[in-house]
Amino acid sequence: MDKTFKGAAKRIADRDISRIGAMIGVGEDEMHAFMDVEAAGSGFDRAGRPKLLFEPHVFYRNLAGANRTAAVKAGLAYAKWGAKPYLKDSYPRLAAAMAIDETAALKSASWGLTQILGENFKAAGFATVQAMVQAFMADEAAHLEAAVRFIKANKLDDELRDHNWAGFARGYNGPGYKKNRYDSKLASAYAKWRKIRDTPPAEPVQKPTAAEPSVDKETIERVQQQLKSLGYTEVGGVDGRIGTLTATAIRAFRAENGLPEGDGIDDALLLALQKAKPRVLAPARSEAPPEVVREKVPEVRTNWLTKVGAFFTGIAALIGSIFDGILGNLDEASGVMQPVKDAAGDVPGWVWMLAIAGVAGGLFLIARHGEAKGVEAFKTGARR
Repeated sequence: MDKTFKGAAKRIADRDISRIGAMIGVGEDEMHAFMDVEAAGSGFDRAGRPKLLFEPHVFYRNLAGANRTAAVKAGLAYAKWGAKPYLKDSYPRLAAAMAIDETAALKSASWGLTQILGENFKAAGFATVQAMVQAFMADEAAHLEAAVRFIKANKLDDELRDHNWAGFARGYNGPGYKKNRYDSKLASAYAKWRKIRDTPPAEPVQKPTAAEPSVDKETIERVQQQLKSLGYTEVGGVDGRIGTLTATAIRAFRAENGLPEGDGIDDALLLALQKAKPRVLAPARSEAPPEVVREKVPEVRTNWLTKVGAFFTGIAALIGSIFDGILGNLDEASGVMQPVKDAAGDVPGWVWMLAIAGVAGGLFLIARHGEAKGVEAFKTGARR
């Protein structure tokens, strides 16, 4: 472990902020609000080292036996938070603690831009606490990425996406968040950044090639759900796969929101989904003339039942004249309806005609209902 704690100390760029926010489906405004409240202003001190706050009570719980006794005797550890005031510069105390137990000492400090406690190195996405500190020495973007992974690991990304500031503050800062008004500070910071124009993307994000890693299933599911909630019903089910339906919905969303063509998922798409408003159909669609509807809706264009029904509609016109024959087929003496059969005992042809007309009329009604449903689906956007 490099005990100078000096690396490249690269400052974070605005484009890094939007890129990192896209990891959990939030935009630049949410990330700026989080950084305003939770970050230390800068991730590095004047010496170019990651900002550091050594926590003696955390060091105490990470030690046992002789090491704990030695740390307590040296004034580096105590059982309860607040037993003694923190020193302005924690690095000398950290160096002394590392002489007792390096890993325990690194785990007992809060690091960098977002003050991630070393104990949380796994949730922040690192195999060891040493690896986390090494990454923090290089770049503030690594600090924010670690914070976002920690947020996701602790299932706080939903609260951030939903702007549930109290829920997020409770999860990130603990039950005492109200004492420092973390929730209201987050809300105010977000309101401020909403009024500030976002940083434009440097260039269109290219689709991943076969050699590059693909988008994970969880991200695809989130995109599918967002598209569905925005009115892109052609997306189909939420299954974590970019099939034909999902690709169609993504292409439609890109076209309607001024994004580069394609059906891939990238940072630009994730950011646009976060800010998009529910889909509104163009007036021309809802007012489309019949010939356009028939051309666009397969159910209407190819519905043979409509044609069959129309063919037999003329037969139904004969029913009126047939009614006269039925009503006239009464026995004059008894006034009772006589069986509709001819002298040979067979059913007359006009009765068969009546039955056929009834069936045709039923088919016609079914066809008209199917056509009406197809037209409604087209005009309300259920099908493209």
